Amino acid sequence: MKRRVFLTRAAAGAAAGAVAAPAIAQSQPQIHWRLASSFPKSLDTLYGAAELLVKRVAQATAGKFQIRLFAGGEIVPGLQVLDAVQNGTVECGHTAPYYYIGKDPAFAFATALPFGLNARQQNAWMYYGGGMRAMADLFAEYGCIQFPGGNTGAQMGGWYRKEIQSVEDLKGLKMRIGGLGGQVLARLGVVPQQIAGGEIYQALERGTIDAVEWVGPYDDEKLGFHKVARYYYYPGWWEGGPQLSLIVNLKKWAELPEAYRGVFEAACAESNVHMLARYDAGNPAALRRVVGGGAQLRVFPRPVLEACLDAANELYAELSAKSAHFKRIFEGWSRFRADQFLWFRVAESAYDNFVFQSATRRPAKK
Repeated sequence: MKRRVFLTRAAAGAAAGAVAAPAIAQSQPQIHWRLASSFPKSLDTLYGAAELLVKRVAQATAGKFQIRLFAGGEIVPGLQVLDAVQNGTVECGHTAPYYYIGKDPAFAFATALPFGLNARQQNAWMYYGGGMRAMADLFAEYGCIQFPGGNTGAQMGGWYRKEIQSVEDLKGLKMRIGGLGGQVLARLGVVPQQIAGGEIYQALERGTIDAVEWVGPYDDEKLGFHKVARYYYYPGWWEGGPQLSLIVNLKKWAELPEAYRGVFEAACAESNVHMLARYDAGNPAALRRVVGGGAQLRVFPRPVLEACLDAANELYAELSAKSAHFKRIFEGWSRFRADQFLWFRVAESAYDNFVFQSATRRPAKK
């Protein structure tokens, strides 16, 4: 091929590429944000959801909208992400909103309530059941807007140094537990403590706490809890489908071009889907490993679960009397939960119960 022909074709190809590039990249401004995560880099699924977000935003805008990600503790402690977004220290954050129930207990609805929704039901409530609208007024009071940005699925009930055979065994137990689950257990004698993810192992190892709940086998194995506590309980009734959120400073959100807002929301939704998928893929093998390493798998006795449920219902009545946001959101959320539980009992639960039990059934001989 002659040199002149080659150069002509190369130039034509470059021009075509410019036309094919996203229109966003051609007409929108260069923007740089910072994102504070509540989680350490070692928890690659929790932290990884924010990594995916910043990657997708950059890709979709041809690098014009860049978000720099910081792990928990690098800019602010993991439990202060909401404050950092609110005061403008960072433009956005990735966190579990129930960390902030000390500000208002209604923040729990954006993560999980004891005996509440599973992961699919939480997504249904947020996207189509009025959840995002219900939460918007609360977050706006703190100068923020929130988007679902991950879900762990139903969690485990945690690691304990001793067996839990009755409600009496809960009395005096010092336990790391987040959200409203700690307030429920406190009614049964537990001493709940809120500790960020990167600090939990040391507290358990030193005996500062007697028990800890985090997420499930995939993360718990990474954090090494099985090395210092023997009994691994399920289910994590306080977190049937806990959601993580991307929260954004409202002023910064308003300044963002509309096209970039669409890209950001789409990236949040993708992160939301991928986190749950990664946990579902990674938990089975991790569970086999920790049990193979000596962990004793235990189910909470039914009387313990029933006592916790009664305590949760008492707590909800009290919180509704104290917090206008909690009362407002709880009423609609409860109706939605009732409908979801009815539907899941009809189809999902019947299917799951049969196939899970039949998985160990030997095929009939011909």
